This record gives sequence, structure tokens and C-alpha cells, in this order.
Amino acid sequence: MAPNTDIDLYSDGTPNGHKISCTLEELGIKYTAHHIDISKNTQKEEWFLKINPNGRIPAIVDKTSGKPKRRFEGASIQLYLCEKYDKKHQISFPYDSDEYWEMVEWMVWMQSGIGPMQGQANHFYRYAPEKIDYAIKRYHTETKRLYQVLNDRLASQQSSDQGLWIVGGKFTIADLSCFSWVNWAEWAGVETQPFPELQKWLETIQQRPAIDKGVNVPVKFEMKEKMKSKESAEEFAQHHSKWVMQGMKEDQEKHQ
Repeated sequence: MAPNTDIDLYSDGTPNGHKISCTLEELGIKYTAHHIDISKNTQKEEWFLKINPNGRIPAIVDKTSGKPKRRFEGASIQLYLCEKYDKKHQISFPYDSDEYWEMVEWMVWMQSGIGPMQGQANHFYRYAPEKIDYAIKRYHTETKRLYQVLNDRLASQQSSDQGLWIVGGKFTIADLSCFSWVNWAEWAGVETQPFPELQKWLETIQQRPAIDKGVNVPVKFEMKEKMKSKESAEEFAQHHSKWVMQGMKEDQEKHQ
């Protein structure tokens, strides 16, 4: 039976946001989703900065024990949720076990590698008003290199009878952490088909009911539908480019 939780999720439909909504769905615990519209800079409002002083999504406030506990940054939220509410270690491992630290390694690897590199690929390939060939190639190449690292890891795990999972022979928050970005690969202009083990892993995770539900929290996941035609993809990119550029302008004016 799932614990009787009282958690507020503050998020938007992004790779980092999906990471936490999917974690909550996989754990099967009660939460209330609040849409933080980053296209309107809601995450920079004073009330939200009290939850996450960095002004980014996602963040949670856990009121289960009475005293509200705020948590921000994807990996820290995932580790917190599993420590508190995954007592049977369905998607995690016991603290201080070898598998636990290996799981943490791959989560940190994602957060310092795939996330920022693919995020920059998104920016220069989709959003930047000036298409800088050097920047696009730089971040495409690094994203592909990291995909190859993940592909090789998955291949090694399978050859060692560990299944198609990053750590410990089962689906964990390490997989979910990486999946949240790989699932957006085409938005960055990167293909997943050249990485066969990664492609199988991606498709397997996409079929999980909790994932299917989680990627549509707090808003419907539209990117893949928009990518079905060149026209809709360009329109979607222009819409997002407008507010991304406006946010950059405001930050530049504030931090001269």
C-alpha cells in the first residue's frame, strides 16, 4: 500500500520536470501538481524563489510529516523521494550498498553531462535566433558521445546478465534520470537509432504506464506530436524561442 503523502510538485513539461513527475508516478504516491509556466517566468517570482532560490523547476514541498520540507534539483529530489517513500527499493537500492553508489554515479553523470550538453544543443539548434554552426556541432557531438557511453553501458549490462538497465539488473531512478533527457533527443536534433541498445532501452521505458502518465504532468507532452511535420516543429520552436530569448534579455539586463 502506498504511503499517505501530501506532496506539492512545482513543475513544467520539460526533461527535468518529467524526471520528477515520472518518479512520483513510479512510486505511486499522492501528490498535487502545480504548473509553473516557465514561458511566463513564473519560476522567477518571489514566492517560488522561497522554494527554489535558483529559480528553476522542478521543486517539491513535502508536507507529509506536518512541517513543510522543500527540495529542489532533480537528483536530490529523486534521492529524497526514494529514501522516504521507496522502502521496498522498487526503483532504488539500500543506502550505502554498492548498487546505491553506482546508481548515484550515473545520476550525477547525467546531471553533469547529458542534461547540460543536450540542453545547449536544444538552445543553439532550436532557439537561438542566429544559427551558429560551431555551437550546434559542438553540442550535437558531445550529446552523441554521451549517448554512446550510455549505449555501451547498456550493452555491457546485458552481456553480464544484468538486463537492459543501467545499474543492478532493474529499472531505477538512474534509468529515469537519463531517460528524461534521451526522450527529448529529436528536439535537440539528435537521432537515437544509431545507438541500438539505447534505442531498445528508450522504447522499453516509454511503455511503462507510470512513465506514460508522468510525461503528461503538469501539462500534455506535445513535442513528439509537433515533430511529425517540419511546419509544426518550426512553429513550436519559434514559440519557445520567443520566450527563451526574452528570458535571456531580462537576465542580461539584471546581471550586467
